[in-house]
Amino acid sequence: MEFPEQDHLKIAKKLEFEKLAKINLNPTGIADLDTILCDAYDRLSPKAVHYHNRRDLIRIFNMMAKDIYGKSAFPPVVEEYGSFVMDIFNEGSDLDLSINFSDPVGMSRQKKIDILRKFGKKLRLIQRTGHVTALEVIVSAKVPIIKVTDTGTGVECDLSVENWDGIAKSHIIRAISAIDERFQKLCLLMKSWAKAHNINSSRDATLNSLSIVSFVAFHLQTCNPPILPPFSALLEGNVSAIISF
Repeated sequence: MEFPEQDHLKIAKKLEFEKLAKINLNPTGIADLDTILCDAYDRLSPKAVHYHNRRDLIRIFNMMAKDIYGKSAFPPVVEEYGSFVMDIFNEGSDLDLSINFSDPVGMSRQKKIDILRKFGKKLRLIQRTGHVTALEVIVSAKVPIIKVTDTGTGVECDLSVENWDGIAKSHIIRAISAIDERFQKLCLLMKSWAKAHNINSSRDATLNSLSIVSFVAFHLQTCNPPILPPFSALLEGNVSAIISF
């Protein structure tokens, strides 16, 4: 059932009021709570080495793509998206990668699966040398994907093909983060909270990262006074981009 926008706001306000009514928060403890949350954010935030490791993996996957498609007229580029692009990740976060081709013709699901199998074949050879582990080529998923973990860094990489939707959403979230730093901080804290409560896995029918980020954005858009403007204002009336959220 679809609800008008105002009904969504009323429902959110009602649920928020009911939840807050059950919390006995001592006003004098707010400063201490702020300190605790800031300390938690500092511990969760990635360090320079975590950025370096992920950029290096992107470089390596692009070298792999050139090795596989070196003589092709349309060699692919492996592009990052997801939490790394959003800058809402920590040391243990996955690295989402999309294998993108410059050919403007739309690609069928079977073609994407064939591409992943080519990369899977290459990665199986690399796995024998011990440089990667836990290789899975999952072609039955809604979005066919390869999962593989880099042995040296422990970073799990998820490869899909032409995930333009994921790339666009990631850059939109990154742009929203530039409006107010509290958005990025709250997103990282909420993602860690969700992981601690085992509700951060779309594979297990719970919440994925984008869902959590969207909840945080909605809260900051509807609080009084609002911290973030509505997506319609941020995207300047781009209906297709707004609907995709």
